[in-house]
Amino acid sequence: MAWNESGNNKNPWNQGGGDKGPPDLDQVVRDLQRRLSSMFGGKRGGGEGGGRVGAPGGGIGPGLIVGAALVVWLLTGFYRVDDAERGVVMTFGEYSTTTLPGLHWRIPWPVQTVEKVNVSQVDRFPLRMRMLTRDETLVQVDLAVQFRRTDPVAFLFNVRNPEETLADVSESAIREVIGKNDLDFILTEGRAEVAQRTQQVIQSTLNAYSTGIEVTQVSLQEANFPQQVQAAVQDAIKAREDFERLQLEAQAYANDIVPRARGAAARQIEDAMAYRDRLIAVAEGESDRFVALLEAYELAPMVTRQRLYLETMEEVLGRASKVIMDTEGSGNLLYLPMDKLLERRGTTADRPGTREPQASIRPMQLPEPIGDGRDDRRARVIR
Repeated sequence: MAWNESGNNKNPWNQGGGDKGPPDLDQVVRDLQRRLSSMFGGKRGGGEGGGRVGAPGGGIGPGLIVGAALVVWLLTGFYRVDDAERGVVMTFGEYSTTTLPGLHWRIPWPVQTVEKVNVSQVDRFPLRMRMLTRDETLVQVDLAVQFRRTDPVAFLFNVRNPEETLADVSESAIREVIGKNDLDFILTEGRAEVAQRTQQVIQSTLNAYSTGIEVTQVSLQEANFPQQVQAAVQDAIKAREDFERLQLEAQAYANDIVPRARGAAARQIEDAMAYRDRLIAVAEGESDRFVALLEAYELAPMVTRQRLYLETMEEVLGRASKVIMDTEGSGNLLYLPMDKLLERRGTTADRPGTREPQASIRPMQLPEPIGDGRDDRRARVIR
């Protein structure tokens, strides 16, 4: 006998002892639809006599809901990259590829994500700080750094906070450059050079870190000493200017006195050489004169001797102060003021460029002609 024949008390749906019959499958589906509708916010079916699954006017099935959700999830994978951007696709946080501008698709989250990096936009950030110069002067600097992101992959993955790193590197670079220059150079003609050198230091450091950032411009907007130390800095500047002025004056004095001293030394050297040449010439002339005199003496000894005597007397008497008296035939006593004559002699000797006179009183006789060698009589001089 079959289990579902009439009169059989072994009905598998009859567990409670009564024969209530098999459960209604439509009721089970309607209960499931109500539960799904309550979960997704939909309305319940229309009463007990509602339509069946898949019938016209019936509820939405779970498969259709799952499929719609899957389609929506797949549609979220589409993304657009602008002309100035680059898209960095990551699979579970790991770099996969870089996409160019346009419409692209990737596996939706959480499998793949996209980071868009603007590689054309130039950003700017200001920087203000105080630091010491090479001449130990406090200066306040206002710096403006302009940069752009050239390598999106390096920008996202090599450094944790690239922009904060850029700020730290900029501060370190400007301190390095300012510390190697004097305040006057920074405040005057060195502003452009300081900015250029700072940009080079920043860029070299960023390249070493592989940050993917390019510094386009560094502007030194203002460089001045703080207001609190203005008086002290002005005094220091004035003292430095006085020091430089005194140095220039000393240099000018040296430039004036040194050439004079060199000229005087050269003149003395020339005078010494002229004196040497003159003495040599005089000596050579005396030597030549003596040789010529010797030759003349050998030819005419008497005449030469008389000539030498006369020339010698002329030279001696020409340098002496003379008083010539004729004592013959006179018995008068003469008084001569010897003290005045001696005083006059001393005064004449003290004058520069004069020869010392010889105050002497000497009666003299004119020399007699010199005869031959057998009768050689010289003139007598009475002193």
